[in-house]
Amino acid sequence: MHQKNVPLKERLWQHIRPVAVSLLASIRKRPWLHRPMHALAVRASRYRMAAVFIQAVLEEHYLTAYEYDRWIQDNDTLSEADRREIAERVAAIAAPPQISVIMPVYATTPEFLIAAIASVRAQLYPHWQLCIADDASPGEETWAILQDQAAQDPRIRILRRRTNGHISAATNSALSLATGDFVAFMDHDDILPPHALYEVAAEILADPTVELIYSDEDKIDETGRRFDPHFKTGWNPELLLGQNMVKHLCVARRERVLHLGGARLGFEGSQDYDLALRIAEGVPADRIRHIPAILYHWRQRTAAKSFSESALDQCLEAARKAVTEHLERTGVKGASVAPLTNAPAYLSVKRPLPSPAPLVSVLIPTRDRAELLKQCVQGVLKQTRYRPLEVIIIDNDSVEPETHALLKRLARDKRVRVIPAPGPFNYSAINNMAVGHARGETLLFLNNDVAVIEPNWLGEMIAQAVRPEVGAVGAGLLYSDGRVQHGGVVLGVGGLEGEDAVAGHLYAGARSISKSYFNHLRLARNVSAVTAACMAVRKDVFLKAGGFDETNLAVAFNDVDLCLRIGALGYQLIWTPRATLYHLESASRGSDLEPEVIGRFRNEIAYMRRRWGPVLDNDPFYGPNFDKRHVDYRLATPVQRLRPWKRP
Repeated sequence: MHQKNVPLKERLWQHIRPVAVSLLASIRKRPWLHRPMHALAVRASRYRMAAVFIQAVLEEHYLTAYEYDRWIQDNDTLSEADRREIAERVAAIAAPPQISVIMPVYATTPEFLIAAIASVRAQLYPHWQLCIADDASPGEETWAILQDQAAQDPRIRILRRRTNGHISAATNSALSLATGDFVAFMDHDDILPPHALYEVAAEILADPTVELIYSDEDKIDETGRRFDPHFKTGWNPELLLGQNMVKHLCVARRERVLHLGGARLGFEGSQDYDLALRIAEGVPADRIRHIPAILYHWRQRTAAKSFSESALDQCLEAARKAVTEHLERTGVKGASVAPLTNAPAYLSVKRPLPSPAPLVSVLIPTRDRAELLKQCVQGVLKQTRYRPLEVIIIDNDSVEPETHALLKRLARDKRVRVIPAPGPFNYSAINNMAVGHARGETLLFLNNDVAVIEPNWLGEMIAQAVRPEVGAVGAGLLYSDGRVQHGGVVLGVGGLEGEDAVAGHLYAGARSISKSYFNHLRLARNVSAVTAACMAVRKDVFLKAGGFDETNLAVAFNDVDLCLRIGALGYQLIWTPRATLYHLESASRGSDLEPEVIGRFRNEIAYMRRRWGPVLDNDPFYGPNFDKRHVDYRLATPVQRLRPWKRP
């Protein structure tokens, strides 16, 4: 779009924001100035305009209202042709699944209730029923509206509760009216876009065994303006422990919901979260589907507060209780669940270590750079709380006297062994060789340019790695100046100019780990791959997957390839911020873009594209709505998704 078409306010913002970001970076380097400025920002954030400005400066992924309006116009607005094509597709369905929309109602603002019902009636997919339970709203206004709406459309079924039972009881009352194959949960003042239920039906028809479906969502204010979109990952059971990523729009097989007893009393405000966790416990992952499209508009910024807004503390405690009980039911004993510091709407789970703790073999390849190796090994031996462990240093032709002297000193520690690995640098080969010398049940691959920050990092990684369903675990890595180096691996991003991409690090170069898209850098998550600069994997899993590919991937992408093979075996890959270290990337081996090695790097790219091309292009944890030229959840235009009514 030409700059002249951009409003003056937006153009000014485009100039001011980079200046503010640069100024903040400068202030952060001066603690004497940063502290008072931070205090001032906290006070200013009480005011909405100031809060928006501060958020935009702190968060790389921030989207202005204008930018999101433009994105909606270009990517999320139905044309008349779209509507006709959907109608044609619906007419051709031989056995359309019926979807019952479940709506508990209590003293709703009349205009919002009418709008919510109207959005269901406007669905382009007509095979629905709307089941509404009035939770004993005071007066007659709410019930009169429901009676009027039900009289206009026989698909609307209503029930009036005699007593107020709150949202769980009201949800179950509405559920008792449902006869559909699937139930979709909707709040009484929210909006469904007209294609929402068609998208759901298309997903059901594509896979009739599906049990749980969830979509992306955004928020809508009292004027109808959309904001704050949440484009979610594919099924992510680890992330689900930290946030209710299912929430809206959530659709489940009715028989499954009834079997579980519907919404549980005592979980009001997080009853949907609790239900999603209970459904997930009994459903294979391949029967849970994510629709990467915004199919729900959540009403916010209104005078009448929702229950989750007016009773926030109760909702948060219900969420913590739901996750705690879920962990107990799934055999995780002794885990602690607590609100995330400075972000209490999110949860952090500390998993227990088994007793006795397994022996961990820490494998560190090195070639000279004694100062880096010393810092790394001392961090493992002296600054790490986890025991038992052994350190295997793999010496790849070090020649400097300082390195030889250091290796001799380190080898005096009975926990340390030095294994020679002569010849040209082949990361895959020397690590595969070292694994044969490892005595530990769990392997920890660690670069020699990694430095320990806090003592619990290894325990946190091993607590994840010992889980039988987990194949490999990666850590949060920072550059020495605090910028993000690794927040998990994203497939199909970055790459050399003019060539297909292989993978990159999420949020690489971001200013801080504290601000990220829906707190993804502060929550443990399922990912497609992690870097082996700091990666834990059980030895049996490593061997089952075939180890690193020393033939085709001597230096680059061997960790991504290994993770993809581990994932193909059915294991989960986990990234955890509970283990965060410093990483001076390639400080000891240099860049892959140097003229003398660029040929090798291109060959490794070509191999990965041949071996994993379709997988690389479809990372479920970084979906089609994100721009693959970036690694910070920037929205793509156009989005790389073929809508179901456009598919052959």
